[in-house]
Amino acid sequence: MTRYVEMPSFVSALEEMAAHGVDRAGVQSYLEQTLIAPASLDPYVWYRSDRYTRNGIHKSEAFEILVLCWRPGHKAPIHGHEGELCWARVERGRLRFVDYRLVSEQPLVLEPSGPPVDGAVGHVDGPADLHSVENCEQFGESAVTLHVYSRPYPECDIYDLERGERRRVRMTYDTVAEKLES
Repeated sequence: MTRYVEMPSFVSALEEMAAHGVDRAGVQSYLEQTLIAPASLDPYVWYRSDRYTRNGIHKSEAFEILVLCWRPGHKAPIHGHEGELCWARVERGRLRFVDYRLVSEQPLVLEPSGPPVDGAVGHVDGPADLHSVENCEQFGESAVTLHVYSRPYPECDIYDLERGERRRVRMTYDTVAEKLES
């Protein structure tokens, strides 16, 4: 049964879990059973027309929490999570998630590790090692996702299959809700 919580309560619950050591199954269960109350999510929702946005909510040694906002057609490239746990939950709209596995570095070859998943509100993706996320044009609406990373990381690899390259990028924010550690 899904219940709604305010953002501060959500953050507190995750930090309380972390005090006893991050439990993958516990975080997964919590994400599957809760959604952020719409009015509590609104202050973190901010869009751009040219790309999805990364809006920082909270960062500690155990967790980083972001709200990502997607207009139709926005897509995150295939990317990794530095071996850390990453969950993405759809709060509004619908997104397509594709998980990948690395077949070869030279030449760069990745292949889907399963079929694409079109996730609606409440869908939890992850933890995924490599994936892409897209708000497909045919979905016809903006989307919002809540991302939980355990542990935070400052950089990650993105994969460009057309060019056959992997490159390192620094994680940045479009907005920040509270003072985040660098």
